[in-house]
Amino acid sequence: MNRFEYADSRLLPNEIYIRRDVSICIYDGDIKTNFESGELVLTSHRFLWGRPGDISRGHTCLSLSLRHIVFFEEEIPGPFSFGRSKKVVIHLSEAPIDKMPGPLDNSVCNYIKFSFKEGLDPNFHTHLSDAITRRIWEFTPIVPLEHPDSNTKNSRDINKPPPQIKTRTGIIGIERSLQEQQKATDESISMAFQDLKKLMEVAKDMVSISKTISAKIRERQGDITEDETVRFKSYLMSLGIDDPVTRDAYKSSNEYFKQLAKQLANILEEPIKEVGGMITLTDVYCRVNRARGLELLSPEDLLNASRQLASLGLPIVLRVFDSGVMVLQSRSHDDNVIVDVIADLIKERGSLTAEELAQSEGISVLLARERLLVTEKRGKACRDDTIEALRFYPNLFLEKND
Repeated sequence: MNRFEYADSRLLPNEIYIRRDVSICIYDGDIKTNFESGELVLTSHRFLWGRPGDISRGHTCLSLSLRHIVFFEEEIPGPFSFGRSKKVVIHLSEAPIDKMPGPLDNSVCNYIKFSFKEGLDPNFHTHLSDAITRRIWEFTPIVPLEHPDSNTKNSRDINKPPPQIKTRTGIIGIERSLQEQQKATDESISMAFQDLKKLMEVAKDMVSISKTISAKIRERQGDITEDETVRFKSYLMSLGIDDPVTRDAYKSSNEYFKQLAKQLANILEEPIKEVGGMITLTDVYCRVNRARGLELLSPEDLLNASRQLASLGLPIVLRVFDSGVMVLQSRSHDDNVIVDVIADLIKERGSLTAEELAQSEGISVLLARERLLVTEKRGKACRDDTIEALRFYPNLFLEKND
C-alpha cells in the first residue's frame, strides 16, 4: 500500500482512459484494508481507486503508477474458497524515494490484491497486460497539474493573465477525452483518404504514360533507338504495367473478354508449363493482378475470360474437376501421362497423401489431391480414408497373381 499516492481523480495530459471496474476492495498483501467497494479506473499510466462517486465528482482518490508493477496474476483459490470473490495479485517494485504522500508510508508487503466482488471481467487481464507492455509512460510521461496557492502569489503572478489550463475531471472528462480522440482519428482518416485520392490521380497519369510508351514501342514511331526501347520496357516492368486490357477500351463485354483471354494465354502459357501444366484459378488471379499492377481484374472478369480460352483455340484452357475446383491447364496436358507418373510414384513410396505429393512435385495441395483423385478414377490407385488423412495406395487388383 505504500506505493499508492493521493491524487485528483482527473485525467492528466497525455493520459488515456482504458477501463472502469466497480465494487473493488484493496488488500495490502493478504491483509484486507478499509479501502473496499470502490471504483477502479485503469489508464495508460496508472490505476485510480476511489469511493463510489468520488472519481466522477473529481474528488481525491488513490493513484498507483503502472511503472511500479513487476507482474500480475490471478490468485488461485484454495480448496475451501467456494463463493469467494476473484482476486488479482499485483506484484510491485520498491517504493521510490520521491513518492508523493499516500495512505501508508511503510509496508512489509511487496504486493497488493484487487478483489472483484461482482466478478472479474476476462478482458481485465488483456487490458492491463497491454497497458504494461506498451509502457506509454516512458514515451509520454504525464505532468501533474499545478494548484498554485493564492496566498503565495507575487506581484508578477498577479499581473500575469491566468493560464488557460484544459482540465478533464471525472467521468465527464474521460468522455470528453474519448470524443477528442475520436475527432482526431476521423481527421487522420480523412487526410489519409485525400492522400489516397491524389495517389490514384497520379496512378491514372502513369497508366496513360505507360500506354503511350507501349504504343510507340509497338509501332516503332519516331526516333526510338534499341537502347531506348529496352529502357522503356524496363520502366514498364518496374511499374508492373504492360498495357493491360481494360473494359473501357471496348464497346462490348464479349469483345473485352476475348481480348482479356488472349492476354491471359500470353501471360500464363510459360508459367503453367513450368509448374507441370496446370494452375488453380485462385493462383491465376493472384499472378495476373500482380502483373497488371494498378489495373486489377475482378474474379468475375477473370472467370468469364477463362471460359473464352477453349473457343478461341488458345494454348491454355479452363478445366473444372468433379469436385468443382477450377484450373487453367495447357492444351497439350495429358491426364494419362500424369496418372502413370503418379501411379509409379505411389508404387515406389508405398502410399501417398496429397500433402506428400504436393511437397514431392512442388505443386499446391489442392492440385495434388485432384491428381490423386484422377489417378483413383482411372483405377490406378485405391484410397484409405481415415481420421489421420486421405491416403492412396497402389491398386493391387491390377497385379497379376504369380
